[in-house]
Order: sequence, then structure tokens, then C-alpha cells
Amino acid sequence: MRRMRGTALAAVGMAGVLALAGCAKDSGKSNTASGSGDNSSGSGCVAAPKPPAAPAAATSSTTDGGKVDGSKLKVGLAFDVGGRGDASFNDAAAAGTDRAKAELGVPSVQESTASPTESEAARQQRLEQMAGQGLNPIVAVGFAYESAVKTVATKHPDIKFAIVDDDTITLPNVTPLVFAEEQGSFLAGVAAAYKSKNCHVGFVGGVNTPLIQKFEAGYLQGAKAASDKIKIEDEYLTPAGDNTGFQDPAKGNAKAAAEIAKGADVVYHAAGASGKGVFDAAKSANALAIGVDSDQYNQKTVAADKDIILTSMVKRVDVAVFGFLRAVAKNDLGSLPKRFDLKVDGVGYSTSGGKVDDIKDVLDGYKAQIISGAITVSDKPAK
Repeated sequence: MRRMRGTALAAVGMAGVLALAGCAKDSGKSNTASGSGDNSSGSGCVAAPKPPAAPAAATSSTTDGGKVDGSKLKVGLAFDVGGRGDASFNDAAAAGTDRAKAELGVPSVQESTASPTESEAARQQRLEQMAGQGLNPIVAVGFAYESAVKTVATKHPDIKFAIVDDDTITLPNVTPLVFAEEQGSFLAGVAAAYKSKNCHVGFVGGVNTPLIQKFEAGYLQGAKAASDKIKIEDEYLTPAGDNTGFQDPAKGNAKAAAEIAKGADVVYHAAGASGKGVFDAAKSANALAIGVDSDQYNQKTVAADKDIILTSMVKRVDVAVFGFLRAVAKNDLGSLPKRFDLKVDGVGYSTSGGKVDDIKDVLDGYKAQIISGAITVSDKPAK
């Protein structure tokens, strides 16, 4: 059913978006004015009529069906750096377990958070302690847990584990929860190009890893698809191996401020808790920013900056975590998607705040192209 609806969506949006892309690339009148929270579409970078309205995409089926009883689950949630309250990746995972409490009757969830500089032994000990306390299932949030999950899951074959952002473990009791971050980030790039007055946008990555490069790759490709005149600033906070890049708002602020000083008036971050600094820099400079993972416009920890949040690339870690817990309770792990992509609403974009309402048809048209396969989004940055 999802494929049929995705195909129909693509057919409706196909002609309009192809015409739109060609028209957009023929425009590109530059404007050197600073960014503004009320940027309108077609202001300096792309100028094209809206394509025909595209129907809504199919949603995930991982939560379809009747009521499921999760009252016997004892859930362990091992957070990545930043933990609950990061207004991003970890909060999305927490939202999944919170929903499981409300809808499945899961009685409680034991949480533990990684520190930025902790050792592999510390991650392994965290999972081992959860297993020793009889928690089952256990969800590890982030690829940094790959080695620890593999070790602990091997020792506890009767405990079900899930790991977010890693699909290299082939143990029967480990379920990978992976996403098409590049697809959602493509739409963020299109939005940035349409809302940039300077035809100049920026990207701030937290840690330079293959995972974060997927966000970068999609964003670059989307911005360039919308306008061949776009200029892009593209920076990381820390190299691979230094996970402090996900929890350093001051560094995020400095990097974003530097990109804005060079002319970028829309900045997209994939930097975890460091994104708060990116938002602060954008607000100080009267620019716009794009959030990540959660709908950051509605996050309390960044509420002071909500007026400059254009949209967020929503990575539905909450859907994946809830779907996993529901599938465990139902004893039907085979029902989960192999990858949470646009087809199953595993990634997407937010509309809170109304700043992309005028280009929603544009974004949904590109979304249709991706779902149909007419546009293939690379997960490797092309610079």
C-alpha cells in the first residue's frame, strides 16, 4: 500500500517539479541584504511558480493495527552524548519510549546517558548493567554503541536489543533502526535555497562521521537542485573520534556566526546539542536556521530561538523506537521497515511556525520525486 501511494504521489508531482527545477535554475538574482526571519520564497535565489499541489505522502505502518499490550516490557534506554533534553536526537528517542508508556502500557523506562569522552568499556558496562537488572528490550541510541551492543547482545541472547544508526550487527537478537537522513536533508536544502535572500546558505555538522555526512550530502544536493547559483558554507565542529562536537553550543555558535559573516543567511545544523549555539548565532544576526532530528520549533530548550527556525529535518527516531517496542510486545519484529525513509515517513520536514507554508507544494513535489526514484539522493557529499 505504501508503495502504491508513493507511486501515485510521484506521478502527480513529476511534471510540476521538473518544470520547477528548470525554472529555478534559470533564476538566481542575487541580493546582498542580510537574512531575515520573514524571508519569502523566490527572494534572490529561486523564482518560480508553485507546482501543482502534491498529495500527502504515505505514513509509516509500523504503528498500524489494534491495541498492543506492552505492560510486561522492562525497557532500557541508553542515550548518546547529550541525553534527554538535547532538543534533538536523544529527545526523539525519549519521545518514542514516552509514547510506549502512554499507548502500550510500558510501566517504566530506565535511562542512562553517555558522556562525551567516555571509553568503550563504559558504554559496554552501561548495557551490561541494564541486562543484569533484567531489562528487556534495551535500546542503544547511536552508532557509538555498535561494539558494546555486539558484545553484550552476544552474552545475552535472550534479551532483545535495538541500535539506532547502525546496521552492521548481524546477531538475531539485535534490530537495526536506520534512516535515510540524506533524503530529509535534501528537502531542507531546497527550503534553504528558496528562503535565502543572499542565495548563500550554510551547514554545520557536529562530528565529521559517515553518518553526519549523510545529512551534509542531502542538504548540498537539495540546495543545488533548487538553484545552480547557490553558495554554500560547509563546516564541522570536530573530527571523527571527538564526540564533543555534539555537545558544544559555544563552538556551534562560533562556527555558525562565521558562516553568517561570510554571507550565509540560512544555516542547517546536524550537531546535536551544539545546535543551540547555531540557533543563537542565527538569531543574533537576523538570519534563519534549520533544525534537525526533532521538530525543534517546539523544543522547550531552544524556545528563545523559535522565531528564526525555518523548519527542521525530522528524523523519526521516535517512530522507530516506538515501532520497535510495539513489535517486541507483539512478537513481530519482521514488520519493521528495513530503513526509515520518506516512503514510510521515517524522515521529513516540519511546518511548525508557518515559514515554509508557501513552499510546501515545492517540497512535497521534490519529496514525490525522491519516493518515485526519479531523484536519487546520494549519501556521500559532492563538493
